[in-house]
Amino acid sequence: TTMVETEKHLVFPLVYRIIELALLLPVSTASVERAFSAMKIIKSKLRSKMNDTWFNDLMICYTEREIFKGLDDDAIIKRFQAMKYRKGQLPRSN
Repeated sequence: TTMVETEKHLVFPLVYRIIELALLLPVSTASVERAFSAMKIIKSKLRSKMNDTWFNDLMICYTEREIFKGLDDDAIIKRFQAMKYRKGQLPRSN
C-alpha cells in the first residue's frame, strides 16, 4: 500500500493496524458465517447428543468437503482393511 511505500506505517503503527483489521474483517466475518451455517446443517435434532470429538470431525469433513471429494473411496477402504488393529468401543446397551 501507499503507507508502506512511503514508510508511514512505521510512523503511524496504530493507524496501519486499524487499516489492516478493517480490510480483514469482511473475510473473517464471512468465514465465521460459513462455519455457523455448517454447524446448523450438521447439528440437527437427530444429532444433538453427539460428543465434541465426533462433532469436530464432522465439521472438518463438511467445511473441507472439496478436498474430501478428491479422495478415492476404494483406497481408503483398502487401507482400513489392511490395518491390523481397528477395534472400536461401542456403547453398551442396558
